[in-house]
Amino acid sequence: MQGKKLYVGNLDYSVTKDSLNELFSECGDVVEVIVIDGKGFGFVEMSETSEAEKAINDLDGKDFKGRSLKVNEARPKRDNRRDFRRSY
Repeated sequence: MQGKKLYVGNLDYSVTKDSLNELFSECGDVVEVIVIDGKGFGFVEMSETSEAEKAINDLDGKDFKGRSLKVNEARPKRDNRRDFRRSY
């Protein structure tokens, strides 16, 4: 594992940044929490890679507010811009 940013899926829509921060702080120092409203997922950035690994090991599959969490390393944001130039 290389990154410290985690994807957190299968969240209940009532989950807040504060509640997710509290949960992940059990695994280490939380740098940033983003909850995508109405989508059921978010991102948590830990201060150390080892803390991110601990969070994955401890929290993936854990029941949180009635839902089984999906926690894994976040993939880099993809570029959605399309290149409309034609090659001839």
